[in-house]
Amino acid sequence: MKKHFVTAIAFLATTAAFAQKKDSVTTSIVKPATSPTPTASTSNKKDWSKVSLGRRANDHFMFQFGYDNWAQAPDSIHISGWNRSANFYFMFDFPFKTDPRFSVGAGLGIGTSNIFFNKQWVRLAANAPTLAFSDEAQTDHWKKFKVVTTYLEVPIELRFALDPENTNNSWKFAVGAKVGLMLSAHNKGKTRQNSFGQTIGNYTMKESSKQYFNTTKLAATARISKGVFGIFGQYQITSLLKSGAGPSMFPYSFGIQLSGL
Repeated sequence: MKKHFVTAIAFLATTAAFAQKKDSVTTSIVKPATSPTPTASTSNKKDWSKVSLGRRANDHFMFQFGYDNWAQAPDSIHISGWNRSANFYFMFDFPFKTDPRFSVGAGLGIGTSNIFFNKQWVRLAANAPTLAFSDEAQTDHWKKFKVVTTYLEVPIELRFALDPENTNNSWKFAVGAKVGLMLSAHNKGKTRQNSFGQTIGNYTMKESSKQYFNTTKLAATARISKGVFGIFGQYQITSLLKSGAGPSMFPYSFGIQLSGL
């Protein structure tokens, strides 16, 4: 009896030890691993003051081709046809040190404007206090007639580029002004016709005079471009003609632009 009792006690002790060991192993398996505490992410804000601009294009050259007209021209002035301008500028670019996305552009160039008239003679060379726009619709007239003005211009811009390191592929925006000094003004008539449209003289007439024009001008400008291609607009703040020489008219222009280098 004593022998069986000892055997039973030994069996129970062994079973309890095995069960305790099994529970310990099971617990260690199912215990979830402790996740590491996440750390705060570092800021990715770019320091624009440290970017390199040594290889970027700064819009040193600008070519503009536009449609022109005169705002507030009275109905008695018969402007018609494809009035056009062509401008060329050489520019310097001065980036802001703290943020080179911004820069100031300044330069020098030539701006020209061609305004066409329908059966009307703009008499630039007449000896009169005001500029005459002679209506020739019912008489002999010029088949083609235009007035051409040419200015030496100084453009100044505040510029912004989304990618200042690669402006040849970036969106670019600019607002500014142009100060101009008139170099010349002339008219040009080609082919004289009668009231029936028949040619009575196949020749060209040209008159040159700045007497009626304000020889200095100020125009507001704006442009948007993607890489080298863009659009522009400008509006002259000062009147085209001198006070008392004719109606107050304000030239404007808009069109396409090529810029770069």
